[in-house]
Amino acid sequence: MEIHKSGEDYLKTILILKNRQGYVRSIDVANELGFSKPSISRAMSILRDNGYLMIELGGNIILTEKGMEKARSIYERHIVITTFFVKVLGVDKAIAEKDACKIEHDISDETFLKTKKYLKNM
Repeated sequence: MEIHKSGEDYLKTILILKNRQGYVRSIDVANELGFSKPSISRAMSILRDNGYLMIELGGNIILTEKGMEKARSIYERHIVITTFFVKVLGVDKAIAEKDACKIEHDISDETFLKTKKYLKNM
């Protein structure tokens, strides 16, 4: 099953929170994204049912291998696009972050890889 943009955002957020604080619960995702707990709980159930994460008895959210792969992929796109906008185009970091969030889901593999290569060769 193809994952939607919102699902990618949730996975990326879970990865970021895990790196930041060492654990992730639904309330952490809700607070980070500014969504209601019921909305997050529903999304977590969908992601769990599709094999992207597991929820432990205490409520800790764990990304599966499939979920981690997708989260890392979308997060890498976010970082590369943000960096390109800031370093190459001179865009303000806050604006670059917001724009990257929109583009990271739709950018073609070719454009992403060439952007990444361009930054590497700078």
